[in-house]
Amino acid sequence: MKASIILSTYNSEDWLEKVLVGFSVQTEQDFELLVADDGSRESTKKLIKKYQALLAMPLIHVWQQDNGFQKSQILNKAIVESSSDYLIFTDGDCVPRKDFVEVHLARREKGYFLSGGYFKLTMPVSLAISNQDIVEQNCFSIDWLRAKGLQPSFIKSAKLTSKGWFANFMNTITPTRATWNGHNSSGWKADIVAVNGFNEDMQYGGLDRELGERLTNYGLKSHQIRYSAICVHLDHERSYMTDESIKKNKLIRKNTVSEKVKYTPQGINK
Repeated sequence: MKASIILSTYNSEDWLEKVLVGFSVQTEQDFELLVADDGSRESTKKLIKKYQALLAMPLIHVWQQDNGFQKSQILNKAIVESSSDYLIFTDGDCVPRKDFVEVHLARREKGYFLSGGYFKLTMPVSLAISNQDIVEQNCFSIDWLRAKGLQPSFIKSAKLTSKGWFANFMNTITPTRATWNGHNSSGWKADIVAVNGFNEDMQYGGLDRELGERLTNYGLKSHQIRYSAICVHLDHERSYMTDESIKKNKLIRKNTVSEKVKYTPQGINK
């Protein structure tokens, strides 16, 4: 297969189903889906089993016991389980536009990782999106979103309206750095394994960015594709966010950058 899609989830079946529907209508179908499940309940398992019978591509459920927010651990387990040499990462609350996989594969390049963005939705708009709206791609239409009450800015709207040369132009002029973003990034499996995957000492708050910083220290460059590879981010609470984890992760990232750390001892191999 051309790619392995790794998407994280935790007890969010309604949002996860929308994401799975989004991947079911991709223009590029030669990929496998791995759900990196950080300890969800039985209903998540049932949903995945249902879609294993419905989807044309392989759907693999990688699960671990619930022990608080341990996204780094489950992502590393999914990396090990993946069978492609190219990995695309996203979250179980990010619905991909139908060309999401196609764009990542078209832009992949040795010596680089790709940095995508998202189009953030409000809770009312998130709830208004049906599976059929995803199939028909209504949720990627500015007019449809406005009809549901969203009031996006010009720059935000450009993520959904930019195509071809204009999307490339916006990728070039955006002041946002091309960082590793957990909701929309991709890279070669060999590179990610070379830096030992995600740092499992990190909980919520910058764990994805820290991987990108080590990949940069390893010698990789990054391409900006935030106006080309599009997903809409469904709203949700973040009860797992704590001041302690944010502070701890900032210190880890500061050390990664200042000491030019390439390899984490608390990663895939320990």
